[in-house]
Amino acid sequence: MKAPEPVGGPRPTSRDVASAAGVSQATVSLVMGGKWRGRVSERTADLVRETARGLGYRPNLAARNLRLGRTRTALLVVPALTNEFFARVYTGASAVAARHDFGVVLYPSPEGIGPARDPFASARAALDGIIASSMATDALRAFRDTDLPLVMLDSDPADPGSAAQVNLDIADGMRQVTDHLLALGHRRFVHLASAVPSWTFDVRARALAAALDRPGVTVRTVPAPLDVPGAREAAARALTETGARPTALVCDDDLIAAGACKAVRRLGLRVPEDVSVTGFDDLALATAVEPELTTVALSAERVGERGMEALLAVLEGGSAPHGDLPVTLRVRASTAPPPPG
Repeated sequence: MKAPEPVGGPRPTSRDVASAAGVSQATVSLVMGGKWRGRVSERTADLVRETARGLGYRPNLAARNLRLGRTRTALLVVPALTNEFFARVYTGASAVAARHDFGVVLYPSPEGIGPARDPFASARAALDGIIASSMATDALRAFRDTDLPLVMLDSDPADPGSAAQVNLDIADGMRQVTDHLLALGHRRFVHLASAVPSWTFDVRARALAAALDRPGVTVRTVPAPLDVPGAREAAARALTETGARPTALVCDDDLIAAGACKAVRRLGLRVPEDVSVTGFDDLALATAVEPELTTVALSAERVGERGMEALLAVLEGGSAPHGDLPVTLRVRASTAPPPPG
């Protein structure tokens, strides 16, 4: 049968398709919903699909999801939209979501004004689940008490409030950094530690301290804001304090590392000839600065993908993927053996 030509006027409905194809409306619903096998013949299913295409009919997914109690929408809670890492997390999450007819809504944690109680009229009605970074602690308070499944990214495995977790092997990343610097001969370290309270930064600090707990090695921790100007000031203080100058600045983030490099140069020193600097994250910034940063590459896109996969698994009553995602040290020009003496 030749499909009817598209018609003008109001948007075609399933009733129109049923009438044109000579089948019941229930048959149209089964075919368009992908639930026809075993109930409708393949010939009839082909006829319904061809008729629907000819009429320009598209199922009303919003109405169907409302009936099923599912909106097929996930909320991704991040600390800031301007952070490159979380932009890449969104890219990964949305790619997986699109393959499963899900949408992803971004919700940045507000700064300075406190968390909104609910970004929608009702979180329960508007969402199927939540994927959230542990750094967005303020915004998370708005969702902890809902019955929505929560997938946490980069968070404490002991946290009982999540249905699933997706973590990177952050501790191994810091061990790779310290192994690299120790092999170059460094023994005097400063840890420029992010002043942002977060499980991921706590892990970095513990891993660094454990790796450098050996005879003849010194390490001092200096808190640093998670921005270039603040990090530059923190690094300058660390480099000008009394005592032997550190030969390596280990930074919790590439932004902090960029600030550290600026501090070294403003003091008339050189990276890496006088002071080696390492970052963490491998943002675009890492190869934009000169010298290019030795840093730990984190697969942000894979974090987003795994987060969405975990949420889908929870919603289907299955098991979320397990195991930390691997990280990789990218050795570039900001590290070298320490100067003599």
